[in-house]
Amino acid sequence: MRDNPTLTEEQIDRIREVATLRHVSSGDILYEPSQPDVPLFVVLKGVVTNTRTGEDEAVLAVRQAGQFTGEMSLISGKRSLIKARVAEAGTLLEVTRDKVFALMAKDPELSEVFMEAFVARRLHMIQLGEGNVVLFGTKSSARTLVLREFLNRNAHPFTYVDINAESVPSALMDRLCVRTGEIPVVYCNNRYVLRNPSISELAQCLDLNIDADKSVHDVVVIGAGPAGLAASVYASSEGLRTLVIEKSAPGGQAGSSSRIENYLGFPIGISGQELATRSIAQAQKFGAQIMVAQSVVHIDTSRQPYRVILESGLKVSTRAIVIATGAQYARLPVEDAEMFAGRGIYYNATYMEAQLCESEEVIVVGGGNSAGQAAVYLSRTSSKVHLFVRSDKLSESMSKYLIGRIEAKPNIVIHYQATIVSLIGMAHLESVEWQNSATGRTAVDMIRHVFVMAGASPRTDWLEESLALDCKGFILTGPDLDRGSNSGSWPLTRPPMFLETNVPGVFAVGDIRANSVKRVASAVGEGSMAVHLVHRFLAGIPA
Repeated sequence: MRDNPTLTEEQIDRIREVATLRHVSSGDILYEPSQPDVPLFVVLKGVVTNTRTGEDEAVLAVRQAGQFTGEMSLISGKRSLIKARVAEAGTLLEVTRDKVFALMAKDPELSEVFMEAFVARRLHMIQLGEGNVVLFGTKSSARTLVLREFLNRNAHPFTYVDINAESVPSALMDRLCVRTGEIPVVYCNNRYVLRNPSISELAQCLDLNIDADKSVHDVVVIGAGPAGLAASVYASSEGLRTLVIEKSAPGGQAGSSSRIENYLGFPIGISGQELATRSIAQAQKFGAQIMVAQSVVHIDTSRQPYRVILESGLKVSTRAIVIATGAQYARLPVEDAEMFAGRGIYYNATYMEAQLCESEEVIVVGGGNSAGQAAVYLSRTSSKVHLFVRSDKLSESMSKYLIGRIEAKPNIVIHYQATIVSLIGMAHLESVEWQNSATGRTAVDMIRHVFVMAGASPRTDWLEESLALDCKGFILTGPDLDRGSNSGSWPLTRPPMFLETNVPGVFAVGDIRANSVKRVASAVGEGSMAVHLVHRFLAGIPA
């Protein structure tokens, strides 16, 4: 099994070299939930069980002779989500976290076995909803959806409780004093109760962030979409001290895709969440540090080392910077669109959003790949999907396979030259008025769910005083610098490198970069290329 492999005797012998032999008795606790720096245990004799947190310690997994404990918390250094208990006395090998990393660095076979199991176990926990978080909310609560999306996109397992459902754990709700007016309510680490928390408060409670030390990093990567994750993997694997700062959650726009089918090496496709989860695991395996729910508000490039300044006031010193903040879908340009955000207007199309509109009609706005993927995915559970395309054809950039899928789905209807002009509803979107721009005719449809996947915007306001941008706000790099609207001056005698901004040692990759190709594969390519250029830049400045 991928999540519970049995090691060979030869593999166990190689682990012995860095392990401590430990004799255990039935009932011994190897580690508790919320314990940091949990070691890995290999069972030589006996049985170890992993159990859920809380009062009901149901067994989630059993590790027998030749098998081992651990999941992604061991790699990330975050606190354990589950308990490990000895069910049958025996003998174990205990390997500290730092020695696990050292072992994986020199033994690729064991590295593959460990990482495959750790990732599979984390994904399984997410599917089961087993972790150290219980989230109470309702389907109609926009704030509930925001927290669910944050936890899901950060690959953090949690139990979701709809307080309006019939099978609600009333005893736990009563004990925590969960009231409708306070939702969403988060029960964190079996200890803390957060009432309508912010994303940063939830991240702090879950210990999702590392404590960035005061020393100088080789490179800080701002943004953890495909481009940023690729940069972090290559930088950390090549020995650079790497810090990744992400405003929301890893994956970027790709992380919200239900299925990416044209990415190299995945013939049956891969979800955006799984791709992001595996990429994060890969970066952390090589030692990259990751901070989430942290916003960068300024970069001070007046002297070396540069300083990256966060909204919290924290200042991080670094010798080079890779900006990979991507682009966000433009907000629907209709009055009251923000009022209905999360209550009928969505900018993601994942399993969670699809649950909210099961068996209902939906609208998807956009003509590119993201909109096409959303339409196909939602057509599985929605009664009908209306695809609103502003022009008179699907985008030339939409993949041929997606066009074929859309045309083959009888419950997907394409409306060309269609634009939403108004939204109607009270607590939730109830109907949509739209117009055919070719004929001028308008119509009102009783559709309660609209997915917006169009008009990518770079969101680079915070960089306007630091870097050269084009007229649309995308970052100019390399040969494009002398063609920008506010290109500024290049300060060195050498020409800027291909992905380098007008500030030496500051690079831009992926969708945030002017004239980039808006594809996951090209973003990954630029992220990896940037690291090569970072090495060249660092070679020219004092260590």
